Amino acid sequence: MDDGGPRQRDEAARRGRSAGLSGDEARERLRADGPNRLPPPPGPHPVRELLRQMVHFFAVMLWCAAGLAWLGGMPVLAAAIATVVLLNGVFSFVQEHAADQAAARLRDMLPLRATVRRDGATMQVDASELVVGDLVVLTAGDRVCADVEVIDTSEVAVDESLLTGESRPARHGRGERVLAGTYVVQGRTEAEVVAVAGGTRIAEIAAVMERAARPRSPLTRALHRVIRVVATVALCLGAGAFLVSLVLGRPPGESYLFAIGVTVALVPEGLLPTVTLSLSRAAQRMAHRHALVRRLDAVGTLGCTTYICTDKTGTLTQNQMSVVQAWTPAGPVGLHGTGYAPTAEVHGEPAAVAAARRAASSAARCVPDAGTTFQGGRWTAVGDPMDAALQVLAGRLGVPERPRADEHTPFDPRLRRSSAWDADGLHVLGAPDAVLPLCAPCPGAESALDQLAGAGLRVVAVACRPPYAGTEPGGHPVPSAAAGSLTLLALLALSDPPRDDVAEAVALVRQAGIRLAMVTGDHPATAVAVAREVGLVGDSPTVVSGTALPADDAVLGALLDRDEVVVARVAPEDKLRIARVLQERGHVVAMTGDGVNDGPALRAADIGIAMGASGSDVAREAADIVLLDDHFGSIVAAVELGRSTFGNIRRFLTYHLTDNVAELAPFVVWALSGGRIPLAITVLQVLALDIGTDLLPALALGAEPPNRRSMQGRRLETLVDRTVLRRAFGVLGPTEAAVSVGAFLVVLTAGGWALGGAVSSSLLSEASGVAFSAIVLAQLANAYACRSESRWVGVTGVRGNPLLAWAVVVELVLLGAFLVVPPLPALLGGTFPGFGGWLLAATAVPAVLAADTTDKAFRARRRTAVPPRVAVVAGVSAGIPPVPRHV
Repeated sequence: MDDGGPRQRDEAARRGRSAGLSGDEARERLRADGPNRLPPPPGPHPVRELLRQMVHFFAVMLWCAAGLAWLGGMPVLAAAIATVVLLNGVFSFVQEHAADQAAARLRDMLPLRATVRRDGATMQVDASELVVGDLVVLTAGDRVCADVEVIDTSEVAVDESLLTGESRPARHGRGERVLAGTYVVQGRTEAEVVAVAGGTRIAEIAAVMERAARPRSPLTRALHRVIRVVATVALCLGAGAFLVSLVLGRPPGESYLFAIGVTVALVPEGLLPTVTLSLSRAAQRMAHRHALVRRLDAVGTLGCTTYICTDKTGTLTQNQMSVVQAWTPAGPVGLHGTGYAPTAEVHGEPAAVAAARRAASSAARCVPDAGTTFQGGRWTAVGDPMDAALQVLAGRLGVPERPRADEHTPFDPRLRRSSAWDADGLHVLGAPDAVLPLCAPCPGAESALDQLAGAGLRVVAVACRPPYAGTEPGGHPVPSAAAGSLTLLALLALSDPPRDDVAEAVALVRQAGIRLAMVTGDHPATAVAVAREVGLVGDSPTVVSGTALPADDAVLGALLDRDEVVVARVAPEDKLRIARVLQERGHVVAMTGDGVNDGPALRAADIGIAMGASGSDVAREAADIVLLDDHFGSIVAAVELGRSTFGNIRRFLTYHLTDNVAELAPFVVWALSGGRIPLAITVLQVLALDIGTDLLPALALGAEPPNRRSMQGRRLETLVDRTVLRRAFGVLGPTEAAVSVGAFLVVLTAGGWALGGAVSSSLLSEASGVAFSAIVLAQLANAYACRSESRWVGVTGVRGNPLLAWAVVVELVLLGAFLVVPPLPALLGGTFPGFGGWLLAATAVPAVLAADTTDKAFRARRRTAVPPRVAVVAGVSAGIPPVPRHV
């Protein structure tokens, strides 16, 4: 196979340069070869996508109705229905295309970075700037951004499942190629770029891969259930209307028209494009609030979240770490510095400061890839913030030069420690409970640990062991430690203050009825201190360590399914299990993660949330939502927008179902009267209502901005529930129907018509225009009534949604056009009403608002009359034994 061209092959001569390329050389190659980007995947052909919009379930129903109308000798009706299908299909196509483009633009906001060595310095660059010959540093959690060849002696474990389907990581050593698109899951190494962009193996695979279909989200499945139920009801009622009309002795042609009118009146033609627009707008709003949506339908799932498992570091805290205290066997040392600045005030006895300096030197050797850089007038971390803080500590304590070890074992999340080996011996850095058991007894260490962790400080232990003669095959020293073989050098305490507005966000989560737990790898005392500071727990939290999680899933679920929970010292597999047991208890779980081993838990959760600023590439790829600022407040904002979107879909459904009742009522009255009462509106007027006057207000309701009330109380369970059905079919719909049919009958009676008598075409056209106008005006009021399910229009007002105001203006313009502009009045069957007719039609507005206000007031009184329910811990009532508050 060709390795990407002469340039790739010629680079073999450059291997071994530890300094990497020069900046000028890299820029020249970037200009010559172009950016390191794969060719965009071929998307579905636009014509095919447009045709798909013409053959979905509702569209097929309307095509059948158009065909039946044509066969029944009603070509105008057939053409009108076909036009509705075409317009709706084009609109849906435009909305989905715009949503896809917006999603692509949002994905571009998430930079993919690579660590390279250029001009002898280690730096991070955009992955698109990688060129052949670059020396890249690969560590656990990194995504490999180009085809590279390992030049270091260290091996790495690589997840190649994306390319090979093999679930077990493959190990690669010196001289072996690691392909773009894979992930480093363990180890650290250096490699040379040998192919980029179209020359990589993944580019060849992408060229022949077909676009995989995404699984449907819970929101999508719920929408399709609603669609099928409504469609089934429409078809059944249409068929029933046809039979009833025949039984009543009406001619087959009229019965045909009647059945088509009933069916068309019940089909929500604009449902799918409205939902797409609502999700797209919500995703864009989330991006403005630093939450990147990787899958559009995840927006709806966010609105259903009932349990959030959040990390501590960087999410609840600022991720601006600094070592503020060091406990050594020779005494304590205090440090007072600003951020990652290289200088600080050091306080302590000379012997203690010397001991802390030695510990800092050992710790720095265990984190060789971290550092700091001066950008924008301040010092910032390069690499892991805690590792950078340890490198800064070495400089502040006067370690003469940046120490580097001969061998380095990166941090292992299961062992919770890292190590390094050089001529001075073995250096170990890690969690105190992972390092102290390996150390000889050190008086005072345990009490110092409790004191530092209890103050909310993150504590790491540093230990060492002098070199000895043991070697591995190949002559490398044995970098291992047995219990009691290490000497504790120091306990280093790092401060990471909570973010300023986390407490407010936590309170908002509680207000929304969402349960919240801290799930962290930190020490339990540190986790509880931070949780208490941000208001996540009170005086009696449930604290459980990952090593003490109950083995029984039912007991674990009962333990976690409550408020004020802190789970500390968790392993990645613990997070996966926590997500699953909570889902088994009916929760919709949002799980945060940033590590390479968090991928399974993020995939298993209903909503996986990855850290965009500090998280690994593996976590970001597995997540549904990426926080660009790693901020817990962004999670809460995303949930708020998700709830708002879910509520917007309910608003549109209520709005449209109400209109269905008003559209269906004239056909029901006509059938029940045996045809003695003429049809108040025609089938073409029904289509004009659905696609003309109603569509824009429905879209505006789908874009209703979020408000704080969306985070009050527990989430709504379903799209269509008793509240939606009662409001549409029991309150608003019957009111619209009564006003429109009543106005129609008043105009007919005033014109001399009697029940069962003949009616002139001019009088019928005038009365039909009044009925049509009454429905449009009623829907105008209904749009504002649907903005809230509990507050009347006087409270919500007419402001707050400028799109709705413009939609109402357009609705009134279209109403005038349908009644005045030729040939629409003759085609639809209604003429411009007189002054009296407009007065009758206008009564629909106060009637709808009065019915809406009365219903909401009645429900408010009922809510205040019902005593609050006592919450019980699920699981205890099911016979599960109680679990201690502290484990």
